[in-house]
Order: sequence, then C-alpha cells, then structure tokens
Amino acid sequence: MPLSPDQQAEIEELRASPTPTLRTVSEGMEAHLYKAHDVLDHGFVRVIDYMGDDAAICQAARVSYGKGTKSVQNDEGLIRYLMRHWHSTPFEMCEVKLHVKLPVFVARQWIRHRTANVNEYSARYSILDREFYIPAPEHINAQSVVNNQGRGGVLEGDEAARVLEILKADSTRCYDNYEAMISQDGQDGLARELARMNLPANIYTQWYWKVDLHNLFHFLRLRADSHAQYEIRVYAEAICDMVKDWVPAAYKAFEDYRMGGANLSAKGLDCVRRMLKGETVTQENSGMSKGEWREFEGVLNNPA
Repeated sequence: MPLSPDQQAEIEELRASPTPTLRTVSEGMEAHLYKAHDVLDHGFVRVIDYMGDDAAICQAARVSYGKGTKSVQNDEGLIRYLMRHWHSTPFEMCEVKLHVKLPVFVARQWIRHRTANVNEYSARYSILDREFYIPAPEHINAQSVVNNQGRGGVLEGDEAARVLEILKADSTRCYDNYEAMISQDGQDGLARELARMNLPANIYTQWYWKVDLHNLFHFLRLRADSHAQYEIRVYAEAICDMVKDWVPAAYKAFEDYRMGGANLSAKGLDCVRRMLKGETVTQENSGMSKGEWREFEGVLNNPA
C-alpha cells in the first residue's frame, strides 16, 4: 500500500486537530495539506507544509518596485509581468515541503534538481519495505530509435510478458537475498549499509523535499513536459494539481509562458519575420543546423 498504517494514523490525527494561525493561508492548498495523492503502484505525494500565496509574490515584488504599483495593475497582471520577464526572487518567497514516496531510479533522476532541501529515508538505519515499481503493461516500451534517452513503441505479447516476469522475479530474488543477509536485531549478519547495495533500483524510497516556487516551476517545466520519462512525469503532474490550487494566478502564468510558450533564437526570430513577409524559408537558407531546424519546426507546428 502507498501509505503505512502509522502514516495514515498521523495524517488523520493532524487533519483532526486544526490550529488557528495569523500566517497567510491558501484555501486551495489547505485542502491538500497532509493528504496523500497516489502515484504509480506504491508511491504518493503529499504536502507537509507551505508558505505564501499569490499575494506574497506581489508583496515581494512591490517592495522592490516601490509605491504606486498596486494602483496601476492588479495582482494577476503583476504576476504575469513577473513571469513574462523572467523575474525570480518574488516567486522564491513561496515555499512548499512535500513528502514523496518514489522508486529509487526516479529519485536519482529527481535529485539532479539541486535547488531544494532533501532528507531521504535511510537504509543504513532502517530496513526497506518489500515494495517495487513494476510497470503496467501499457508502459513496457522498447528503446526509441530516434531518442537515445526515450521510449519507443509498446512491447506486446510474449516479449512484454517475458520482460514483466524478469522484473518481478529479479525484484523478489534481490529482496529475498537482502533479507537473508541482514539481521532483524542488528547483532548478526551483514550490516544494513552493505546489504542495501544488492537492492534493485525499482525499490521504493521516501523523502521530504522542500523547494521554493521559482525552482519548483523549473522542475515542473521539465518533468511535467510530455517528453519527460513517464515515471517522473506522473509525480510532476500530481504536484501541478496541488500548485494550481495553491497559487492559481502564478500557475496560470506559468502554464501560459513556460509550459505553453516557446523560446526562439535570434535565427529563429529572423526566420519568423521572413515568413511573415511571405518569403520561403527552408533549413538550407535559415542559417540553422538540421537539429535546430527540426526543433524550430516543432515549435511552429506544435498544436499546443
């Protein structure tokens, strides 16, 4: 199960004992507080704490801009201006702390985003649970022939069954050996810090992950993208659902300018201007490499 009985009991106790506060409260985020949102087969994301809201972003920006800003534009307009012009510090005034349960191989990809505070479950002190990520059949894919770090078509029939059986059998065998090597009382057997090396990368770990909104948006822009690996993308999508309730104006601007927008190089802008004048622009006369041109065409032809 995604949540242990102790974790579920802790959540129920916390939600049953609300306390008054003078701090800023986001009603949208309050609805998510402590609740676990299931991800993958055994994973989850839940909000442990947060700070700030849309108003906190504007408050920080107006300290910088001085008096009079409030009268010339509303909060949503100011937030859109800040997002459009790549301002960062006002968004850093909001923070969120998440409790995440995820496969180790997803965690190793996630941790590459170094602009956060992380504390992970320690397999030196504790024994990891017998929980592994096993992909659903529709997520068993072949290697892409055009993208060295991506998936191709879905495996089917005997090949898909063979792969799933290997994943399940190897996971079980590795954990059986892990249990056999360690001692439950810590007196005999191999040390836990050594025994853990035999565990597969699809075993689940947990961590607390605290990040400010500016860096969270950067994480979501990359990991909620349709090209991101499925197993991390579903976590990012779950977090997106929380963020849009926490800071709705900021998230709307993020969707518009970051997720739905595009950046063009000077050559790309020049090509657009020439196209608007009616010129025929090709890769050969664009000044771009084949790779750059392919990406440029992708931006222009993306229906989103």
